Amino acid sequence: MLNNRSETEYKSGFISIIGRPNVGKSTFLNRVIGQKIAIMSDKPQTTRNKIQGVLTLNDSQMVFIDTPGIHKPKHKLGDFMMKVAQNTLKEVDLILFMVNAEEGFGRGEEFILEKFQTVNTPIFLVINKIDQIHPDDLLPIIESYKEKYAFKEIVPISALDGNNVERLLDQIKMFLPEGPQYYPADQVTDHPERFIITELIREKALHLTREEIPHSLAVVLDKMERQQGKDIIHVMATVIVERDSQKGIVIGKQGSMLKEIGKRARVDIENLLGSKVFLELWVKVQKDWRNKMSQLRDYGFNEDEY
Repeated sequence: MLNNRSETEYKSGFISIIGRPNVGKSTFLNRVIGQKIAIMSDKPQTTRNKIQGVLTLNDSQMVFIDTPGIHKPKHKLGDFMMKVAQNTLKEVDLILFMVNAEEGFGRGEEFILEKFQTVNTPIFLVINKIDQIHPDDLLPIIESYKEKYAFKEIVPISALDGNNVERLLDQIKMFLPEGPQYYPADQVTDHPERFIITELIREKALHLTREEIPHSLAVVLDKMERQQGKDIIHVMATVIVERDSQKGIVIGKQGSMLKEIGKRARVDIENLLGSKVFLELWVKVQKDWRNKMSQLRDYGFNEDEY
């Protein structure tokens, strides 16, 4: 193992972040890690794969797993996402059940609590987005959830501005077992750079196309290489959509939309790689790809890994 300390001095473990779509799981993960490793969007179901973020402190290492939002699947991609989210419940030392303070208890939360009935793992309730409600409204939310499940801890936070996040980390540390350091101290994710690059491009496409392009959009990295004799990395990627009309939207008038997607993605990719980037984007139509297992595997959604 990578840790040189004795195991009695060091705590480590895996923490799954579970919740409905759009409750702020990726925002929380990026806040804790201190940089962007999970893409953020106000569209539900943005996270599709299990994304691990690593926080290494002097006395502990926390490996957070950001999962796809729990929802009713409408296609094979949705089935994959739910399998990823539910499988993590069996693999971790602690579960963070994140809810949105602005939204009331609904069928989605009830569905997740039903899944918890067969889980022996400690579960925290994390009430996110408290910056969006009046302080007087918080206590009734806490009391309503106390009646529904015996959570080990209930911690209100704002992942966006960092309010109470340090307290949550302190509480998490108390529940982690003694163990080794699983990852080097300077490693913040177990996902390769190639995966994060495709996610950053997808994030910009989602932001810019808004409601016009739903989640029928994927990104595939075709090529990434450093130009000989230059401090420039050449990145070529393809944006996958399901319909010709969506291709027109992503490209935009005279290529304006695709150019803007590339411009914004390039900034984040350069920050990630620490180098100048020349980014080329293409758009391709693959009809109904979310329901075709062969294409799901081609685009990185491999059931066997989960």
